[in-house]
Amino acid sequence: MTALNKKTVDDINVKGKRVLVRCDFNVPLKAGVITDENRIVAALPTIKKLIADGGKVILCSHMGKPKGEPKPELSLAPVAKRLSEHLGQEVIFAADDNVVGENAKAAIAAMKDGDVVLLQNTRYRVEETKNGEAFSKELGSLADIFVNDAFGAAHRAHCSTVGVVDYVQEAVVGYLIQKELKYLGNAVEDPVRPFVCILGGAKVADKLSVIENLINKADTIIIGGGMSYTFAVAQGETVGNSLVDMEKVDYCKEMLKKAEEKGVKIVLPEDSIVAKAFPNPIDAPIETKNVKTSEIPDDMMGLDIGLEAAKTFAEAVKSAKTVVWNGPMGVSENPSLANGTISVAKALAETDAVTIIGGGDSAAAVNNLGFGDKMSHISTGGGASLEFLEGKELPGIAAMNNK
Repeated sequence: MTALNKKTVDDINVKGKRVLVRCDFNVPLKAGVITDENRIVAALPTIKKLIADGGKVILCSHMGKPKGEPKPELSLAPVAKRLSEHLGQEVIFAADDNVVGENAKAAIAAMKDGDVVLLQNTRYRVEETKNGEAFSKELGSLADIFVNDAFGAAHRAHCSTVGVVDYVQEAVVGYLIQKELKYLGNAVEDPVRPFVCILGGAKVADKLSVIENLINKADTIIIGGGMSYTFAVAQGETVGNSLVDMEKVDYCKEMLKKAEEKGVKIVLPEDSIVAKAFPNPIDAPIETKNVKTSEIPDDMMGLDIGLEAAKTFAEAVKSAKTVVWNGPMGVSENPSLANGTISVAKALAETDAVTIIGGGDSAAAVNNLGFGDKMSHISTGGGASLEFLEGKELPGIAAMNNK
């Protein structure tokens, strides 16, 4: 799937028209204050384009999981305030618990060209996640044109991503989705080689389809994080008390065999940072040691890739021309268990390759370490980028008008 066959904001005339834009403003809040505004910043180019072109810009998004109930702590009011500051103009917040209520209708009726209104959290409505027809129709009644720019929600068929399309004149994608598809699409369909994929995270089950799809695409697949221990067991190693998904051992054997047949190199950590137990709380001081992965003591568990593995992984990145990274190398929230993730982030920051970070924990790690500006692209959608790497069609993009 590429962006090329879908209409974009550059293909439409919005002057004087009401434009409903689905953004991804699912940002973290602490005591009502936004602690990471990357997703807000990522939405600005599309919003600014529509304002400049004289559209009446109506923004909508979900935040968190209110499960169909109004929850004040998940209101989008702080987002309206921050957006007003970024745009240098007032963003009217339509505080309706039913999302499409009297406040929204009155604010939209009073709009002039270039004005901006933000609706309340779409998930305050129970129908949103069920893609219910009535709520889709209500959202569509507010606008002439629909723009989907919420890549982080594009893998969900909800009212505000898919259902609304049936009730507007035109439905197109925004600049953020275009950018995501350009980088992820090129990486998967036509990468500059050598193409190296780095996969981490705790569970093999989360990455099954990704591994399977990428074995047909990549030159090297580096596997770290908790999922690497299931692969180690598949190779006949014992890994102490480390996280192992016994039900997936045969699958890992199959993948190792498939990779060998296709000439794809799979790199696993030769050593690990181990401890007696998982840290509790997650950032608590913890006593660790570095051992060979095949020699993890019975009463210890691997919680990060080891020092040698960190060097091997970094070395494998050096010769790459395209790198996709999804998932941390260990329990990176703990300073004693973050070296593997930091090493990979640093290696990516220093390479000349096209570097694509697949959202979620990897994106947070790269940004927190201050390497964000050194990456070619950091995806705003963890789940969506994973499903894209699996080769799945994303409903929120498929539903947009073709060129």
